[in-house]
Amino acid sequence: MRRLRYFTAGESHGKALVGILEGMPAQVPVRREEIDRQLRRRQAGYGRGGRMAIEQDRVEIVAGVRAGYTTGAPVALIVANRDWQNWQEVMAVEACGQRPEPVTVPRPGHADLAGALKYGHADLRDVIERASARETAMRVALGAIAGELLEQVAIGVVSHVTAIAGHWSRWQATDETPAAAGRRALQWCRRVWAQADKSPVRCLDPEDEKRMIAAIDEAREAGDSVGGVLEVVAVGVPPGLGSYVHWDRRLDGRLAMAVMSIPGIKSVEIGLGSKAADLRGSQVHDEISPRPRRRLARASNRAGGIEGGVSNGQPIVLRAAMKPIPTLARPLRSVDLRDGKPEAALRERADVCAVPAAAVVAEAMVKLVLADAILEKFGGDSLPELLAAYERATVR
Repeated sequence: MRRLRYFTAGESHGKALVGILEGMPAQVPVRREEIDRQLRRRQAGYGRGGRMAIEQDRVEIVAGVRAGYTTGAPVALIVANRDWQNWQEVMAVEACGQRPEPVTVPRPGHADLAGALKYGHADLRDVIERASARETAMRVALGAIAGELLEQVAIGVVSHVTAIAGHWSRWQATDETPAAAGRRALQWCRRVWAQADKSPVRCLDPEDEKRMIAAIDEAREAGDSVGGVLEVVAVGVPPGLGSYVHWDRRLDGRLAMAVMSIPGIKSVEIGLGSKAADLRGSQVHDEISPRPRRRLARASNRAGGIEGGVSNGQPIVLRAAMKPIPTLARPLRSVDLRDGKPEAALRERADVCAVPAAAVVAEAMVKLVLADAILEKFGGDSLPELLAAYERATVR
């Protein structure tokens, strides 16, 4: 990220998650209740595990915000882990007597074995705690602040689930999302957002929702898990974000990296994505036609709002595929690292399906990348400076 930087710290069962967001201009409104609302959205979703019954995520803003507005200084956030009360001895910072019994059987599909080989850990607990998707709660909190900045320039970002366990939703955004701008973009986003939030699996089609829920129930009964596909749509994005001049400035690459970093995500695509490989060029590219006052229009959005690494003014449409959660009620086979003997993998509390929650996390990551790209293009140390530059450069 070029103008915004963020860091997170904390373990799954540690005392708290910590986040720092640097580069946010002064005078951006920050609403703690909005951050908490986003955290609740992440905790929801059919197929979540027992941990969500324990945690009630609430943010504490400890720096960088005064009287409801950013000051230009780094913003610091804390989200406490309620479950830490049950893990104080295991996760104690200070050495206190005998070290807890180590975890020595890695879970296939998790970072357990690879992390132990990288850092030389004999106790896999040291890998499990930081590699856990619990860390994404702080990303959602930081993304909520980025979302406040995007709202100031009338950019809206929404997510929904397009598939779970091979059951696909008929609602596809590639050609159906209107090229709305300004407040119309935000209004459209809020309607879709509200509809997705009402669904336990964030599906926009009630009949498809039923099939997804049934697939999750079947996996739960079998002691298994399921994955799926999520979609994030950003509306009101101006043309010119990102760049084609260097590989690391391309907006599609930056978005893909951000979303791919979410635990469990195995692929990311924009627009038609992999479907484009099966079609002819005439079926893939979006023709350009004139409009009054020298404006240009597109009849389709197969590119997903990005061409040559640069936003083209169309809605950005991004999809990501999430694998099934690797921790299973019926554990997979593994090996005890102490003696090399076969052993069933460690059984930790886990979800049967986390795709709806991952959609909310992906939303936050897209917000962070787009906020960074907005600041990169339009600059400004304060919100009024940013808005003035934005108005001069864009025709809405």
